[in-house]
Amino acid sequence: MLKKRTKIIILVAMVVLLGVTGYLNIALNNRVVDAGANTITSYNYFDSYRTDRALEREEMIAEYDAILASADSSEEAKLNAENAKQALIEKMEADLALEYSIKALGYADAVVTTSTNYINVIVKSGEMTVTQANQIQKLVYDSTDYNYNQIKVIPVE
Repeated sequence: MLKKRTKIIILVAMVVLLGVTGYLNIALNNRVVDAGANTITSYNYFDSYRTDRALEREEMIAEYDAILASADSSEEAKLNAENAKQALIEKMEADLALEYSIKALGYADAVVTTSTNYINVIVKSGEMTVTQANQIQKLVYDSTDYNYNQIKVIPVE
């Protein structure tokens, strides 16, 4: 059982992270470019997704760290938190490596989302041929434990 002071610290940290998330969401999604008398609001899915994902993962790591730092946590809870934190870090590294590998194939940007049952690869490309989608699918297949039917390639502009 966490002490009241520790709970308050965790709650305050989460509220601060929520505020930062809101600020970054607004700042990144509402970029205004002045083109004479016209203004254009641009939205970049890839930047927004990465920001949201990073903040979510930071919150999860903070929760695991709070469990590990708490004197009230049982050894089992600390072991579970340490294992979950390590698994999250490994997932972060794997997602990042896949995203860079896909960009190395010549695509402008890519985002990888994973779960236990599937993996989605969202790729920034104009039009994508079946051959290109298969190339990305093979790259993901070779780099992960997912089967071909669990890998979905989604092209966006």
